[in-house]
Amino acid sequence: MTDPRTGGIAVLDFGSQYTQLIARRVREQGVYAEVFAHDAPPERINAHHPRGYILSGGPNSIYEPGAPQLPEWMLPLSRRERGLGGEGILGICYGMQALTHALGGKVAPSAAREYGPAQINTQSSSALFDGLPAELDVWMSHGDRIEQPPPGFVGLAQSDHSPYAAMGDPARKLYGVQFHPEVVHTPRGADLLRNFLFNVCGCDAKWSSASFIDEAVESIRARVGSERVLLALSGGVDSAVAGALLNRAIGPQLTCVFVNTGMLRLGEPEQVVQVFKGEQGMNLIALDATEDFLSALVGVTEPERKRKIIGEKFIRAFEAQARHLHDDGVKFLAQGTIYPDVIESAGSSKVSKTIKSHHNVGGLPADLGFELIEPLRDLFKDEVRRVGEALGLPESIVWRQPFPGPGLAVRCLGEITWERLETLRAADAIFTGELGAAGLLRNGTAQAFAVLLPVKSVGVMGDNRTYEEVIALRAVTTDDFMTADWARLPYDLLARVSNRIVNEVRGVNRVTYDVTSKPPGTIEWE
Repeated sequence: MTDPRTGGIAVLDFGSQYTQLIARRVREQGVYAEVFAHDAPPERINAHHPRGYILSGGPNSIYEPGAPQLPEWMLPLSRRERGLGGEGILGICYGMQALTHALGGKVAPSAAREYGPAQINTQSSSALFDGLPAELDVWMSHGDRIEQPPPGFVGLAQSDHSPYAAMGDPARKLYGVQFHPEVVHTPRGADLLRNFLFNVCGCDAKWSSASFIDEAVESIRARVGSERVLLALSGGVDSAVAGALLNRAIGPQLTCVFVNTGMLRLGEPEQVVQVFKGEQGMNLIALDATEDFLSALVGVTEPERKRKIIGEKFIRAFEAQARHLHDDGVKFLAQGTIYPDVIESAGSSKVSKTIKSHHNVGGLPADLGFELIEPLRDLFKDEVRRVGEALGLPESIVWRQPFPGPGLAVRCLGEITWERLETLRAADAIFTGELGAAGLLRNGTAQAFAVLLPVKSVGVMGDNRTYEEVIALRAVTTDDFMTADWARLPYDLLARVSNRIVNEVRGVNRVTYDVTSKPPGTIEWE
């Protein structure tokens, strides 16, 4: 079988906050893209024989001492001498400046920096701007500009403050743009990237859910053989899709362990067992560790302590089962690691910031003795969901709302008790249920949930004074979860949700709606 990753695009990261987005936009065109540090070994970057390279933006000035430079092997002559493929190069923002500097052009500070929306005018027809209008709205974010393109390059577009907002050397298939075509603020950016992929590099659109599943199943079978595999199944999207994929590949050789911490949403423990054991026919071990977790959390209110206690307890619960299964002949441990986890953990570039340390399965100890399998590590979240749909998982699993690792413990502010968790579960179910009925759970919001606050307020119910807890509702819209805006939900829906919660959920007499964007707030409250 032909690997659908071959003949795609290698994205070299120079430290841009948009680097992941470049790869996602390429994959949306049906072409595989992978992110690498700008100074990664060429053998690694070219392992899947890319037909083109995209150079990301970055925070540096190319002429400053120590600024990351274009690798020497990427120059056209060097690539030919090394026998490396690759039809074209597209430099974006800093990537364009790195290409210019390496090939003998001049980069200098701009007298007027460009941050935000701008308009460019294309000066000549080219493969890169084929089918696009002469005037384009784009998103700029730079303080330097190209003063003189390298020999062989011509200007393709200009803006008010950038005489070379785009440039190209069509004979050598080298191009650069000063703006960011990967962001939604450049409305025709996807069309420009499509032109680069197909007009310049000659890529084939062969990256799809079906092609990934076929190749992954074959790869898993070849590696696992007749051995057994263990998967920690949280019920979240990533581990669920990993489980379904492994189940298709090796069936009865897979054992899944599900630990109910007591911090899940209404009906989730039962749903996990029903879907994966009942409908998917998986070998599932379901552990109810609710009492252990609640006992460990008595009197704990500080968010980080909650997270550490829950993480530690989960590790121990899973570890006990894992050691038993390992002694019983299970050789491999599978995780639902996805591509953003890989990038965020290691940092694709030395000049980019580490976003978070990723600890799948709660940070399991290395001495468990398993070999690791991560069948989804090449996929973005939207791709994981499409694979899940193609594997036949129900919509309720595939499109499940994002959920923090500690679960409701970090949405139940203050002390954790079973009674408070039940209150929060009931309120959350009403809110998400009403959003779903209104068609807003998937299309109108990216994430929505209830939070139980550790404060009480005075109310009046049935002519009697009440002094009960407060529920805060949180719903946001976002493309990437790096930034988010509060969802402008209909007033009548919010009124209906508030009325139902106050009347149906005991212990609550007030409902609020969080209208804070990210930044300055975060999506979760803890």
